[in-house]
Amino acid sequence: MATADQVEAKEEFQEVNQEDELEEDQDSAALSPELLVKHPLQNKWALWFFKNDRAKEWTANLKLITAFDTVEDFWALYNHVQKASKLPSGCDYSLFKDGIQPMWEDSQNKDGGRWLINLNKHQRHSDLDNFWLETLLCLIGESFEEYSDDINGAVVNIRNKGDKLSLWTKDARRQDAILKIGRKLKERLNIPPKIPIGFQAHTDTMTKTGSTAKDRFRV
Repeated sequence: MATADQVEAKEEFQEVNQEDELEEDQDSAALSPELLVKHPLQNKWALWFFKNDRAKEWTANLKLITAFDTVEDFWALYNHVQKASKLPSGCDYSLFKDGIQPMWEDSQNKDGGRWLINLNKHQRHSDLDNFWLETLLCLIGESFEEYSDDINGAVVNIRNKGDKLSLWTKDARRQDAILKIGRKLKERLNIPPKIPIGFQAHTDTMTKTGSTAKDRFRV
């Protein structure tokens, strides 16, 4: 039986996801068994949704939507939810390995950091959705190869002043892994070489004195 929190999570999520539900495949019965076999992912992933309600604690605004571990279930989910560019300001999507919560305080995140990409207002319509999808495909496809174990997840923040996309790693001290992950991300997103992206340790972000934390690495 669903808990009250689970029911509330689904109701809040549906407020900003107005797309029609996926139609059932009427021809599924005619498909050969080979076409019905799902393709497993190396890791199980969980999609989280954050809606900024100032009347609630931050953690109360963060809701686990669902988890998946096959290619087909990923696409079913991605095609069902609202695109990032259509979310109201103050909302986030997060995709993390199952068992890791998208917050600094999680034991898997506390020693890590994030590659951060800042987008201007015009890029919400030109680049944001493509960047987010490509980042998701990098995650579930283990595109960082031998450094994929360093990856915890990714977050997209929708904000009036400019959206942000970040890739979270588990250990900010692993410089070689971090730099190679950053270069691969930049390559996959087709970010021009003249435009740098920066890596910030979560400990620096939590103790920052200004509006932004200092980058530990840049590529």
